[in-house]
Amino acid sequence: MSFRAILATRADDGAISASLQTLDDNTLSEGGVTVAVDWSTLNYKDAVALAGPQIIQTFPLVPGIDFAGIVVDSDDVRFSPGDKVVATGWGLSQTHHGGYAQRARVSGNWLVKLPTTLSTRDAMAIGTAGFTAMLSVLALEHAGVSPDRGDILVTGASGGVGSIAIALLAELGYRVVASTGKPGEADYLRNLGAADILDRTLLSAEGKPMGTERWAGAVDSVGGRTLANVLAQTKYRGTVTTCGFVGGVELPTTVLPFILRGVTLAGIDSVNAPQALRVEAWRRLAENLELAKLDTTVTEVGLADVFSAAAEMRQGRARGRTLVDVNR
Repeated sequence: MSFRAILATRADDGAISASLQTLDDNTLSEGGVTVAVDWSTLNYKDAVALAGPQIIQTFPLVPGIDFAGIVVDSDDVRFSPGDKVVATGWGLSQTHHGGYAQRARVSGNWLVKLPTTLSTRDAMAIGTAGFTAMLSVLALEHAGVSPDRGDILVTGASGGVGSIAIALLAELGYRVVASTGKPGEADYLRNLGAADILDRTLLSAEGKPMGTERWAGAVDSVGGRTLANVLAQTKYRGTVTTCGFVGGVELPTTVLPFILRGVTLAGIDSVNAPQALRVEAWRRLAENLELAKLDTTVTEVGLADVFSAAAEMRQGRARGRTLVDVNR
């Protein structure tokens, strides 16, 4: 069966390019479950991969780190034709064909059956970013950071992880402060549930190793100096989750927040998260995320539009979630 897909290739001189092509089932990756893909998403990692740096490790390859669709064939007893499923992370877009195609074949171990209340579009409106946000919330809860402990800071607030983290935390009763460099997004962030807006420049400049205690916890998707300043301002026995590095991979901080205030830095890995945690995260997303709020975070594009949308994202002009309708 033929289908449309974006395919990334590497020339003999090492140059990487991607284009919209027609493929067939013989080109699908190995796996026990074949899925008719409905939706994928554009994440920052996807935008970087399409620009050429070393995220894609095997060529030719279909990019796209997540997808949702309907099972059409399965030799895995856990899945049957007609099941709604979602896949995020694992080897997608690195060593295994990803979501920018109308069909995908993966191991059943990479799939989660969607809760009945979520459509495949809902799943990708949530996507890897929302899944990562939920993992961050679960980590805060696991650390005992309850709503009565104080404010929760969300950095990179207008991005995919940040937007959904705000909506989730507000729904769960936390008072959320949103850090953003886009003052024009203030109403958008307040509608998601942010109580206050913080200019990101207050966190991106060089700061002291220890600052005034402000945050009971934080969800950080920026990294770099921003994360260092967040740690320096976190309250005694607070927890900060980290899942991104748009502000840099270096962490210019000291051990002082950790040994004087007992601050915890919790790394969030959405790529290789164990299956039981994935199932719990999707269950909680169906339970705790207000889908009406989710709609305000979403922009839809077709496969052919992915390239221009990725360029906008790399330049910091994207907001919320970008859904990819692979059948458009």
